[in-house]
Amino acid sequence: MLDAAAVGEIFASPTPLSFLGAFRKADKGHGVACLFGNYSGDMMNAKAGMLLAKDEGIDVKYVVSKDDIASAPADMKDKRHGIAGLITMWIAGGQVAINGGDVDAVCQAATEARDNTRSVCVGLHELTIPAVGHPNFHIPDGEYEFGIGHHGESGIRNYKMQTADGIAKRMTDALVEDLGLKSGDEVFVMLSGLGATPLAEQYIMYRAVHKILADQGIKVLFPHIGNLATSLNMNGIALTIEKLTPNLKKWTAAFEAKGTQVDGL
Repeated sequence: MLDAAAVGEIFASPTPLSFLGAFRKADKGHGVACLFGNYSGDMMNAKAGMLLAKDEGIDVKYVVSKDDIASAPADMKDKRHGIAGLITMWIAGGQVAINGGDVDAVCQAATEARDNTRSVCVGLHELTIPAVGHPNFHIPDGEYEFGIGHHGESGIRNYKMQTADGIAKRMTDALVEDLGLKSGDEVFVMLSGLGATPLAEQYIMYRAVHKILADQGIKVLFPHIGNLATSLNMNGIALTIEKLTPNLKKWTAAFEAKGTQVDGL
């Protein structure tokens, strides 16, 4: 999906020099598309790296994912963070790039994927950040937390523990509403464990998600289940739904046909 990655410390943005190194690696003389999540540190360091790249004659354009519905309300979408939905941007942009699209075309494809993708996470047990040595929030026994972040951020509300079907309904309904999905729509669905969630439980959750969507006449074309977008040792689930436009359906189908799966199996 990508030619290079800028790598930072755990739950920290890559440095400007790390971004610059990735730009150098990816550059083939026709410019670079930088696709990353909407976080203040990433924005600051990526833009600093882009200025350094410009000094070296490397043209860099960027698109940020904003799929996390819990990080900001619908009327403040530009403030939302990017989490697992980044993968849909990489698939779309990567397919355009591999078929000869220029940087602008790659960024347009990534933007189309970004605008049609939403994600939400739930946590059953908090994670421990190695540098801190303890969790930075607590999920009481018998509860789960809705809307947790991928970097150890607490969620927006706690609920009494439910069955997998009940949790899946709360997550799926929230994404369906935010995306404005309706009967007849086709979607890409990615359900990821957050690090400490058994694969069997992930499939139980996906079964419920699939049924909820099917009951509303929404067809899942490309399901992916596995540890795809984890968060250290967090016990929980990330659910991502992308509404498939004709372009997104074409790009995703081409990606799938190459046998490059996005699942952990």
